[in-house]
Amino acid sequence: MTRRIRHILSLSGGKDSTALAIYLRDRIEDLEYVFCDTEKELPETYEYLDRLQAFLGKPIVRLKHDGRDFDHHLFLRHGFLPSPLNRWCTEHLKLRPFEHYVGSDIAINYVGLRADEDRQGYISHKPNIKAVYPFREAGLVKEDIIRILEESGLGLPAYYRWRSRSGCYFCFFQQKIEWVGLLENHPDLFYKAVEYERWSEGEPHRFTWTQGETLLELSRPERVAQIKRENAERLQALGSRRANRCLLDVFADALEDEVSSSSACLICEL
Repeated sequence: MTRRIRHILSLSGGKDSTALAIYLRDRIEDLEYVFCDTEKELPETYEYLDRLQAFLGKPIVRLKHDGRDFDHHLFLRHGFLPSPLNRWCTEHLKLRPFEHYVGSDIAINYVGLRADEDRQGYISHKPNIKAVYPFREAGLVKEDIIRILEESGLGLPAYYRWRSRSGCYFCFFQQKIEWVGLLENHPDLFYKAVEYERWSEGEPHRFTWTQGETLLELSRPERVAQIKRENAERLQALGSRRANRCLLDVFADALEDEVSSSSACLICEL
């Protein structure tokens, strides 16, 4: 008997996977849409997924952990926060729920990497799950993705006003100006992230979300002003080299450029 092949698109709440869902909606009839919910996502992400689900006219399956949530794993690690070198959050809260959902079925996993991106990223490598890249195959680049989103009426996620990618509100890939954005847009979530840094107090090594300083240090008014000033200078320099670009595009490009070669967690941030 021939085994059924499942077609699955993993959504992150970001622009690329959302555009891919729109792009493939009428091309693959039995496409499954899934979102691995860490329960630590931004409110804007949940709102964007709800709007996408209405557009697709099909449910987005919300996959969650097996009861061992972020706090459980952080406790086991004595406050050792996830980082680009140790992405235990992605493994336990994103990849494992997705792989459990697929099980032993043969599955094609549709990934929203664009033709203008030179990276691979952090995705499942189980032999029964094959990753494919429709945007790369079709030669679609960032401008095409923005067009797809605008024509659908969804547009970009609201967090793009101050953040360059989806993912948990305390994502370690955030730049310092994005932490400032979290502080100003969601102070309650910012101070929850502060509390996570306190888990390692008393341990031989103090773990922080951003290198070189704690979030409380980053949140001091004089430090916030310095980060904003340095970011404005950077945007001005970039803007002078990228004529006829709106500030939001320059801001997003600047932050994307910094993470493009870091093999970011694709299941989290596309």
